Amino acid sequence: MGLNNLSDLHIDVLREIGNIGSGNAASSLSQMMDRPVDIAIPNVAILDVNDAIADMGGAELQIVGLLLPLSGDVDGMMMFLLGREFACMLLNALMSMDVKDFSEIDEMGYSAIQEMSNIMAASFVNAIADMTGLQIDLSPPSTATDMLGAIMNAPAIYYSNISDKIIFIKNEFGTSDVKAPAHIIMMPDVDSLNKILGKLGIDAI
Repeated sequence: MGLNNLSDLHIDVLREIGNIGSGNAASSLSQMMDRPVDIAIPNVAILDVNDAIADMGGAELQIVGLLLPLSGDVDGMMMFLLGREFACMLLNALMSMDVKDFSEIDEMGYSAIQEMSNIMAASFVNAIADMTGLQIDLSPPSTATDMLGAIMNAPAIYYSNISDKIIFIKNEFGTSDVKAPAHIIMMPDVDSLNKILGKLGIDAI
């Protein structure tokens, strides 16, 4: 039982959820930045943690990670993983800063990144709630800046007794002059995932 048992139909449904959720997140980002924000078609895959780390650039890549617990009708967590380009794009556009690296971001800057990412995460989750009629609540995020391998310990530990796979949504957001990756990991428990699938008329895994 778990993500190892997903069929092609299940994966297609998760891909559509990822597309709609990511599109909602991009719309929120566009409103915050007061400028058009494009998003490439998200790549949704079912991967083990090590493969996801490799896909994003390796365990030593420095990123901002936001962990957001899910509750209500859906239990689990989701993570926003923001690369340097994305974090700097947010701050430079919204706070009139000129940062080019994590070392230049102060506490106020990280607080702003957390708040903006929280808004994007809420938009993503609200899209799933609207599709399914389920109530999905988000708790305030925990934020860390660290190497990707260290940050990904959280889903690895959380999922250790559930599945060796995660739902990995690879995104690229961009304005007229910047393109920046920002990836999402969805981690509903199996019962919650089956609730989502059932509301969409799909058999449980």
